[in-house]
Amino acid sequence: MTDTGLRVDEKVPDEVKFGEPTVVYRHRLATRVWHWTNVVTLFIMLMSGLTIFNAHPRLYWGQYGANHDYAWLQIGSAENRGYLRVGSTTIDTTGVLGRWTSASGTTVNRAFPYWATIPSSYNLAVARHWHLFFAWIFAAGILLYAVWSLVGRHLTRDLLPTRKEIAPSHILHDIVQHARLRFPKGEAARHYNVLQKLSYCVVLLVLLPAVVLTGLTMSPAMNAAWPWLLDIFGGRQSARSIHFIAATLLVLFILVHVAMVVLAGPINEVRSMVTGRYRLPKE
Repeated sequence: MTDTGLRVDEKVPDEVKFGEPTVVYRHRLATRVWHWTNVVTLFIMLMSGLTIFNAHPRLYWGQYGANHDYAWLQIGSAENRGYLRVGSTTIDTTGVLGRWTSASGTTVNRAFPYWATIPSSYNLAVARHWHLFFAWIFAAGILLYAVWSLVGRHLTRDLLPTRKEIAPSHILHDIVQHARLRFPKGEAARHYNVLQKLSYCVVLLVLLPAVVLTGLTMSPAMNAAWPWLLDIFGGRQSARSIHFIAATLLVLFILVHVAMVVLAGPINEVRSMVTGRYRLPKE
């Protein structure tokens, strides 16, 4: 067995292993379980988080923030239109954000529409229950996966890019190839490419810890137990803003991730995340 992180499966039958196409064991069980657990938990947390955001659709920096304070981001409605304001820039979002039509045909002035929230009707208490329950599952999964990645050297062996890979010319070449929809084939597809490694490292080492820690910072109980969290993020309102930004970046990552899966071959990609086995594209 070649243990490269994306290792050849010893159990693959000879007629498949030595014929065409080549099948490799790409994702270990821990990675697959964590991936699909996150699909469920993130989906519920993001949608329940939007319901919580609807309670006060404004973001501030610092310790405190209320209706009369300056909000760097606001989703609202005025004069029969919905809008998104970021700093001094205002965008008309009527029909999507701020002012939209419910399933029953009623016009509603609320930040995020019913189809994007859990529950679909505005219920802050229920949304908090959903959000907090799955937050603990999400955080426990991150902790277990981090320990597994460090002990099994998954992080250093499979995810951290090499010095050669982070050379600007190498990264630029990969960007151009992806822009032309020319994805790695053959042996080159056995390993994560540098764009995958960089994006996974940003998610694993920056965005996920930021989401968890800022979420803890907004908890009064955690403020009492770990007051240093407020100092790190510059106050509860700053933590709330970073929480929202990190969650938005996670959504963008998911959209790009799904798009890449579709373009690279959804059946092969999804099957590898279910069974672990990945069919190397022919060169």
